[in-house]
Amino acid sequence: MVRSMSETSTPATGSRRWITLVVVGLAQLMVVLDATVVNIALPSAQADLGFSDGARQWVITAYSLAFASLLLLGGRLSDLIGRKRTFVIGLIGFAIASALGGAAGTFELLVAARALQGVFGALLAPTALAVLTTTFTVPRERARAFGVFGAIAGAGGAVGLLLGGVLTEALDWRWNLYINVFIAAIALVGAFVFIPRINRTGPRPRLDVPGTVLVSGALFGLVYGFSNAETGGWDAPLTWGMLAAAGVLLAGFAAWQTRATHPLLPLSIVLDRNRGAAYLSVLIAGAGMFGIFLFVTYYLQLTLGYSPIQTGLAFLPMIAMLVLAAQLGTNLLVPRFGPKLMVPAGMTLGAIGMVDLTFLDASSTYVPNVLAPLMIIGFAMGTIMPASMQTATLGVDRQFAGVASAMVNTSQQVGGSIGTALLNTLAATAAADYLAAHTPVTEAVGVQAAVASYSTAYWWGAGFFALGAVLSALLFRRRGDGLSLTQAEQPEPVRAADPVPVA
Repeated sequence: MVRSMSETSTPATGSRRWITLVVVGLAQLMVVLDATVVNIALPSAQADLGFSDGARQWVITAYSLAFASLLLLGGRLSDLIGRKRTFVIGLIGFAIASALGGAAGTFELLVAARALQGVFGALLAPTALAVLTTTFTVPRERARAFGVFGAIAGAGGAVGLLLGGVLTEALDWRWNLYINVFIAAIALVGAFVFIPRINRTGPRPRLDVPGTVLVSGALFGLVYGFSNAETGGWDAPLTWGMLAAAGVLLAGFAAWQTRATHPLLPLSIVLDRNRGAAYLSVLIAGAGMFGIFLFVTYYLQLTLGYSPIQTGLAFLPMIAMLVLAAQLGTNLLVPRFGPKLMVPAGMTLGAIGMVDLTFLDASSTYVPNVLAPLMIIGFAMGTIMPASMQTATLGVDRQFAGVASAMVNTSQQVGGSIGTALLNTLAATAAADYLAAHTPVTEAVGVQAAVASYSTAYWWGAGFFALGAVLSALLFRRRGDGLSLTQAEQPEPVRAADPVPVA
């Protein structure tokens, strides 16, 4: 590939690199937990603002639509205008949007603020990963950094459940949004001090506007279509219309990228066998994860009667295992065995944990019945996510690090949307079938119907992980074929030109 520009920077050294990791980790945690922290606050927000059950989904969907559809644009902007600048803009914008949402006096303002959060989250998430990718180039340090970052990406949803419960019960639902202002402020100070300034030499590439419009429209259609399937059903014309439009736009985007002068996402990035396998693994894991957070939360609260705080605390052992697996994997196991063994192993563990959850019933209790499968799934996610994220960004030309990182977030977001829609639909169908077969419908029958619906979701979640195990085992290269996770990245060439500050 002929580079139209190159970048030079004074890399962070010593402890500065690890403080940079803390800064981008805070930003990633804020974005990831925001997808679930508001869920806990919804009933209180609904009672306060007086919106209907039918309108309630838009508090979640507005964020998802804006975030998913603009991720690739956000990642590319970080490549074009500079990582530090994009990161700072994303932090400030996310904080302002969160403050607006927390202060919202009407449903419409709350939804608008959530959409604005999604816009700036789409800037922030890929830029955080791109900063990490370009900061840590020494293989051993890179592995450790991605272990921490991958653990945050995998555990953010569970942390959101706990934090949401604490804030809602102890303070007010609005603090689920206000808390982002404080997190962003800390990260902003760290960004100004510790994220290095990068200089670009050579001509600045242009933004691929047609490609941006095509892929943003396609991602919007995908997420909207699957979201509508949850509420309007799979037979709704709007569901299939949006999904069909998304398919057409994706095909048009792929065709355009082969002839664009400045492509948004060079197809060589996603068609690389290892990177393609990593993106697919993140998508499948994202789909399977929602079977954990969503339905285990339902089970704990509605069947076992847990409070929001108790529910969040119930997920803590899962987070602990995720962090343990992420550190063991990236520091010891992935460098030795590579993603071809580690990612399928994590997927297999995920399937085992999901199958274990299918044995839960109305009389189950936490320690003997719920704890073990959650810990297994936590270890599975800690094995899958860091290895996949590290592989997905390894060896990418520095000028495309942002958009390659955005593909990781896009894969997780689209996977979550697919998983939520499919599992919700399958669970609702299972509950309806159970009720139809067990008349008259009593309170006990209703409880059993709910348990049956959760079990169906777990079985399908196990299927997602099993599919991921097979595909990742087939697609990842063997160690030694192509780039290795222990291979140091080559430094970018520096052109003999006056450096132009861009961040």
